[in-house]
Amino acid sequence: MRIGVLLLPTDPWRQSLALAQRIEEMGYDHLWTYDHLSWRRYREQPWHAAIPWLTGIAAGTHRIRLGTMVSSPNFRHPVTLAKEAMTLDHISDGRLTLGIGAGGIGFDATVLGGEVLAPGERAARLDEFVGTVDELLREPATSRRGDFYTVDEARMIPGCVQRPRLPLAVAAGGPRTMKTVIAYADAWITEGDPEKIRANAARLDESGRRIDRILLADNGADRPLASVDAFVDLVGRYQELGFTDLVFHHPRPDDPVWTDDPAMVERIATEVLPKLG
Repeated sequence: MRIGVLLLPTDPWRQSLALAQRIEEMGYDHLWTYDHLSWRRYREQPWHAAIPWLTGIAAGTHRIRLGTMVSSPNFRHPVTLAKEAMTLDHISDGRLTLGIGAGGIGFDATVLGGEVLAPGERAARLDEFVGTVDELLREPATSRRGDFYTVDEARMIPGCVQRPRLPLAVAAGGPRTMKTVIAYADAWITEGDPEKIRANAARLDESGRRIDRILLADNGADRPLASVDAFVDLVGRYQELGFTDLVFHHPRPDDPVWTDDPAMVERIATEVLPKLG
């Protein structure tokens, strides 16, 4: 199983870059950040844009894969997101995975003056969004008209470094969004209720699609950074469900949720990663 770390784009830049470089040095496989305009309890705190933030990380690292966790149709358009992702794929020498989700009901949902969509509408919008991004990143020119997006002769030249396009990792937690994963995704992102995860893993099994499965570990009952044993136990449980990747939040002394000892990140790197490789 590959292990990744999620960093919030909230700290001073030099601090963020130094931490990302250290995470790469420790041998972690991938590094992610949230793609929001503002987020939950950090709404009144510094919060940087995900794509420029990842661009800076790409320029300062060499090996580690990078990704959005996850880009949202709440404030993104497929054409501009695809163009930015294609460019970042070049800057990173083909190290980008584009994570995409349906968009929640928080601050980002109304910041551009729109209304919060019902769950079914968000699922339908996600399907069209991902399908449009998929086509844009595969083709030099794209035109299409849907229920949510119109694309008129969009150019995506020179195309991605990764072929036929950079990987799309789609977040899904229910039957409708899992259909989008099965149709388009190179990886499935999930979190939360283990029983729902198990049911969706079974749907993916039944589809016959063999794609990566990425667990975003929360800090609820599992508390993966409580100890090395807790982390190893979580990895083992999700390996049994066919998961290929696990991502955890880097601890933050100023956060009420991710309160574990930051030294655990080093311990996992030295005591666990070599055994997973």
